[in-house]
Amino acid sequence: MAGFKNKSKGESGNYSEGAIVVHPTSIVAPGAVLDQGVVIGPYCTIGEHVRLGVGTRLISHVVIEGHTTLGANNTIYPFTTIGMAPQDLKYQGEPARTIIGSGNTIRESVTIHRGTQGGGMETVLGDHNLLMAYCHVAHDCRIGSRVIMANSANLAGHITIEDGAIIGGLSGIHQFVRIGRLAMVGGMSGVPKDVPPFVWASGNRAFLYGLNHEGLRRNRIGPEAISLLKKAYHILFRSGLSMSEAAGRVRGSLPMTPEIEHLLSFVESSERGVLTPPRDQGDHVPDGSSP
Repeated sequence: MAGFKNKSKGESGNYSEGAIVVHPTSIVAPGAVLDQGVVIGPYCTIGEHVRLGVGTRLISHVVIEGHTTLGANNTIYPFTTIGMAPQDLKYQGEPARTIIGSGNTIRESVTIHRGTQGGGMETVLGDHNLLMAYCHVAHDCRIGSRVIMANSANLAGHITIEDGAIIGGLSGIHQFVRIGRLAMVGGMSGVPKDVPPFVWASGNRAFLYGLNHEGLRRNRIGPEAISLLKKAYHILFRSGLSMSEAAGRVRGSLPMTPEIEHLLSFVESSERGVLTPPRDQGDHVPDGSSP
């Protein structure tokens, strides 16, 4: 590759001979560990406690610092920073970690901050996620796998996002909020409470607007399971019962499929409380399309 150079194994033993490509304008600290097939493009900076997994590619102008580990076959686009100190005044320089899995695509100008003492010392991102340009993942967040964050979606600290969720562009998620599996958060939403699995949430102060039917179909959730989820949704969120009463009614009237079990477990374990539908609207998303 023109302008690049292969790094042979040096005194530190960090480089596999002939397997790593580093542009001469990039800075790789002596303690960094680069696995086979890593490609580091122009003007990148890699800190001494960083490990990049097999086949990971940094396009250019990427900064990775702190105690940070990336798995295999990630692609990181320009002006992204990973593992930098959190924007938390309580942070005192503790050696917190950033752990990123494999197969992720992280686009331009994304920021992912390391964990803190008050949040388990780890920020974690799973596998096969897509973080579009300008997204922010704050300290101590835990993101599962196959999550999509659209442009400029922002996560405050201590947020959990379960597998397969989608966060719309320009959305802001409050600290300590959980986003459930296969949930959809519409663009430009403000989310102050937990979003249950399998639902659609949207709005300046977000409300629930029924099931995320398209997401369920795309993830091969069958029609019978979707029908049961719809019944559970109406009992939990539109019956007027308290959450404990509604959960009991779901258990007493519906089969306990894996999806129903997960939904109940999520809402019953919520500490911030869960979003609810708006009082004056049916189960229709704000743009008028059916959920």
